[in-house]
Amino acid sequence: MEKQEFTITLYTENAIGMIGRISNIFSRRKINIESLNTSPSEVDGIHRFTILITESEDVVRKLCRQIEKQVEVLKAYFNTNDELIWQEQALYKVPTEVVNEKVYVERLLREYGANVVVIRPDYIVFETAGHREEIDRLTEELTKYGLIEFVRGARIAIIKASAGFHSKLKQFEKEEPSPEIVENEFLDQQDTVFTM
Repeated sequence: MEKQEFTITLYTENAIGMIGRISNIFSRRKINIESLNTSPSEVDGIHRFTILITESEDVVRKLCRQIEKQVEVLKAYFNTNDELIWQEQALYKVPTEVVNEKVYVERLLREYGANVVVIRPDYIVFETAGHREEIDRLTEELTKYGLIEFVRGARIAIIKASAGFHSKLKQFEKEEPSPEIVENEFLDQQDTVFTM
């Protein structure tokens, strides 16, 4: 099978060390993580990992099954770019005189939907969001005009066909409700039960 970009979406409990344990699974299989984003999800107390890798579908399927074996991982999904709505964010620091003097640079920034974040006497910081190819093209163009600094954020993505993890969680609770709380019959008899 040929390799292609896959975005893995994980829903996990917010536990210390989760990023390390998840990245270890990739490291042991010698799979490079191209982008990793963690954030709270639509469900209170549940975090969402968005991981971008380039691998074959068979390897990604096995990888997701392995990740789901982690106690704190509730669900792992994998999707191709066609099955997602996704964006990456970027910040650009450009010399102020270049933007003021070169009409082409201003037009270029407008064309890519860049917004001004900070204006200083010596530089201007712009931010934009888009697909990696668009960000790469803008970076390449701005390099010709003295780009001072550039940083790209990790991919964030929403699955087109998903109703959200919250609805799946509610469905699971309907199908397998949690057991009723059983009161400890000895709780009010501490003095007689716990004696030496």
